[in-house]
Amino acid sequence: MNPDPASPDKKGAADAKSTLKAVDWSDFRDHIATAERSGARKWVYPKKVDGKYFQLRSWFSWLLIFIMFAGPFITIGGNPLLMMNIVERKFVVLGQIFWPQDMIIFAVTVLIVFVGIFVFTAAFGRLWCGWACPQTVMMEMVFRKIEYAIEGDAHEQRALNAAPWTAKKIATKLFKHGIFYALSFLVGNVLLSYIIGWQSLYQIITDPPAQHLAGLSFMIAFSLLFYGIFARFREQACTFVCPYGRLQSLLLDENSIVVAYDHKRGEKRGPLKRDQKFGERKFAGFGDCVNCNQCVVVCPTGIDIRNGTQMECVHCTACMDACDGVMKKVGSPLGLIRYASLNGIERGEHLRVTPRIIGYSAILLALGTLLAVLLLTRSDVEATLLRAPGALFQQMPDGRFSNLYTVRIVNKTSRAMPVELLLENPHGDLRVMGEGYLAVAPQKTFEDSIIIELEPAAMHSGTTPLVLGVYSNGKKLQTLKTAFIGPRN
Repeated sequence: MNPDPASPDKKGAADAKSTLKAVDWSDFRDHIATAERSGARKWVYPKKVDGKYFQLRSWFSWLLIFIMFAGPFITIGGNPLLMMNIVERKFVVLGQIFWPQDMIIFAVTVLIVFVGIFVFTAAFGRLWCGWACPQTVMMEMVFRKIEYAIEGDAHEQRALNAAPWTAKKIATKLFKHGIFYALSFLVGNVLLSYIIGWQSLYQIITDPPAQHLAGLSFMIAFSLLFYGIFARFREQACTFVCPYGRLQSLLLDENSIVVAYDHKRGEKRGPLKRDQKFGERKFAGFGDCVNCNQCVVVCPTGIDIRNGTQMECVHCTACMDACDGVMKKVGSPLGLIRYASLNGIERGEHLRVTPRIIGYSAILLALGTLLAVLLLTRSDVEATLLRAPGALFQQMPDGRFSNLYTVRIVNKTSRAMPVELLLENPHGDLRVMGEGYLAVAPQKTFEDSIIIELEPAAMHSGTTPLVLGVYSNGKKLQTLKTAFIGPRN
């Protein structure tokens, strides 16, 4: 029996085939700029760029790189500027030590970061990506510059990769990738120092490698991953991995400042003929864009900014510098590609505060206030007091009753803390077992047992609420509440 040619499966396949044929490959929204029609990767060879924005970004990037390399060696009050010791669950930010007990502070800080991203992006687009993102800074200001110095500009790199493998080409490639991996290994060790501290890292480096084979293997593997990102993966980290670009459709609106092409001024495009004046071009219906494609050849993600705001655009300003350079040569005003909003181009409006920015800012202000309160009220010592498991009350020979408790004290500071526990309500006696006093070493946890004795007149039937104060050098740090168990009468 022959299958029905009009069956749903056949019809669906035919519809899919006709839809596939209808794809317009000239439309940038139908495909990714770095992919061929077959799905193979199209390697991007961005041309060298120079201009005022590139110079500003270079200076700012060198500042960020200096901070990254100097950060582990900068101390505040004897503590590192920044350290994220996940192994010991110890986090140091601006010299202040935070522990798992400060998880609420961490949670509020994460919320502030995310809301801050919403506010900043809604107002200024992906300015972070182009100026401060570690991926962009390291790729464009370090690895790309090394590649230019070794292999030359875009056309030289393209010719080198297309050339047959000779001894010179092999030596050039090995030299470049050797530097790439060495730099990746160096950066990996710097990042490790933010986890374990530079003193521990120095100890590991000076020890024989055989004593740290596991750590060395991990560092080699991490360096290979880091090397792969900047030697091969490159702009695809922004296109395929980073979710920030995909959130643009949610975070941007007509008033967000982005890297934009002024289509009202630039269209219609057309080459500038020799000895032709711009007045003659205007009369002929042409705009300021001379269709030189310099904005395309300098783009590190391979897009054409003249198509509009795109997910792949990281706002690196390379197209702005390239276009301004062409505009200077042809005698046209600068800023054909510039920082602007859609409404700024369409209507000439400046950045204005929208209800969405106001809402995000209100949330950010509330979270910032909450974080400030948490930081100001944060204690250097955190104590917990629990009844000893399985212990019952005891009646003393003098008629008083006693309960046994376990006290656990965490010293969050980098200095020794003498701690005193005082029974504030009701009146009674408190005795510390062991050595008879509480002294907590820096960044350590101290546990001991204490006995609390109460007069029968101060007790309630069954359970009596207790209030204790935690003091250090005469200053009250914390109030503890627990229960005292006694006879029911």
